[in-house]
Amino acid sequence: AVVSTQSGHYGRDRWRGRNDTTTRELNPKTLTSGLDDYPRATHPTPDEYHVDLRCWLALAARSLSTLGDVVGTQFDKFKETAQLLSDNRLLSELHWTGSYFADYGLHSENVGLREIRFGDHVDKERVVRKLPKRQFVPVQGYINLFPFILNILEPDAPELGVILSSLRNTTNLWSKFGLCSVGKNDNYYLKYNTAHDAPYWRGPIWININFLAIRALHHYRRMPGPHQELAGSLYTELRGAVIQNVYREYTRTGYIWEQYNCETGRGQSVHPFTGWSSLVTLIMGELY
Repeated sequence: AVVSTQSGHYGRDRWRGRNDTTTRELNPKTLTSGLDDYPRATHPTPDEYHVDLRCWLALAARSLSTLGDVVGTQFDKFKETAQLLSDNRLLSELHWTGSYFADYGLHSENVGLREIRFGDHVDKERVVRKLPKRQFVPVQGYINLFPFILNILEPDAPELGVILSSLRNTTNLWSKFGLCSVGKNDNYYLKYNTAHDAPYWRGPIWININFLAIRALHHYRRMPGPHQELAGSLYTELRGAVIQNVYREYTRTGYIWEQYNCETGRGQSVHPFTGWSSLVTLIMGELY
């Protein structure tokens, strides 16, 4: 169903449902991705494509192929799809910038919100200060990590080495409490999407994505290759940071939280929240 509803042009997959006529959003939301206001190309078009969707499709096809092996049914189509979408060379041709994986689309690197008034009513509208062009979307955040966190990259992939070497950059995603959803030095960090739409996937720490990152580090630290040692040290440090912060906040407030502040570690948004934030128990037990 995802393949048929979210497929894009030229075999490149894109999330559907983005509003290409909005004048009120800083960056049109991508609700179908589950990452809501995570910044994508500023001007949605049919020829944009998204790296996280490609990785989810690869994982889904791989899972269905494995399920077929378990029940004794040959799901050759899913196996072939998994191999195609997991091909590191093709993945890099479409999404690798030379420094990180990224979406591709019609994007302006200078947009903002300005105040407008209608009588007593105050709102904000988007202003585009630099013409958009077709390019890799240079937002630093969770999306860049998907080929790594879903174990698409081969253990000896040079791209994996670049990702791991930059992961602990404290001016980007790394914090004392876990990985932030958008880098602290990124233009979208903690930016409102409309006059009233507070940042959601634009800075806060989410346990579900941190779980995937920790799980991936656990995978790569056990795989022989040039990045094994680095993956191991990052695994120990990130796992400890997430566990300690969730426990500390539970002790302080009595709650598990939907997300955690990137700068203070404090729980925020919905609580009690024992949905995906309860993945911390699997992190504690090293059950991946």
